[in-house]
Amino acid sequence: MGKPVCLVTGVGPEGGTGAETARRFAEGGYRVAMLARNADNLAALAGKYEGTRAYGCDVADLEALVETVSRVKAEMGAPRTVVHNALRSVRGGILELDPDDLEKNFRVNTTALLYLARETIPAMLEAGEGAIMVTGNTSATRGGKNFGFFASTKAAQRILAESIAREFGPEGIHVAYFIIDAAIDTPRTREVLAPGKPDDFFARPPAIAEEIYRVAHQDRSAWSFRVELRPFGETW
Repeated sequence: MGKPVCLVTGVGPEGGTGAETARRFAEGGYRVAMLARNADNLAALAGKYEGTRAYGCDVADLEALVETVSRVKAEMGAPRTVVHNALRSVRGGILELDPDDLEKNFRVNTTALLYLARETIPAMLEAGEGAIMVTGNTSATRGGKNFGFFASTKAAQRILAESIAREFGPEGIHVAYFIIDAAIDTPRTREVLAPGKPDDFFARPPAIAEEIYRVAHQDRSAWSFRVELRPFGETW
């Protein structure tokens, strides 16, 4: 029970950003609570990654999210680090999409972050330290055609994270926002969004996870907030 606890949302299939982040923190000496909707996938990962535990939870269900965080605190201890990686994206034309999808995107991307912060910051304040890492992307900085329902919620997520950082940074809680300006190397990305692209086109999930881990452990005299990640050949 002496090891610190890390809570990671959006832990998808092995090899993705969430799973690699959970693995990296476990390898770094943390006990890791993995949250996602697919309980079977989480159970499989927990069987492979020593020090991790599976918590099936849809973060869009805010009551279930609060209950799950309470279970994590009771069974593992209060998280010292939280990584909000869960994401919901519905894309399409402003006149065609169902307005309910904007609300659903917002609940996963932004409101869930608020609830995670409210449920975990009090213990961090008591300990005098803690970290909240949030994964974002290019949509957090600009809107685009067919991305209105997604970009608006990611931009709100970024601003909420910045507000949390400004309020609680002086209390010893490090909040950082990662703008991943890249296609992430997963089977779905390669086959659906970027078929035929070379390896150098993609950001590798283990590399993203390594940076999240590094930033979570920065010296207090040189904290980052906005961290931008992109492959070396990316045009920006």
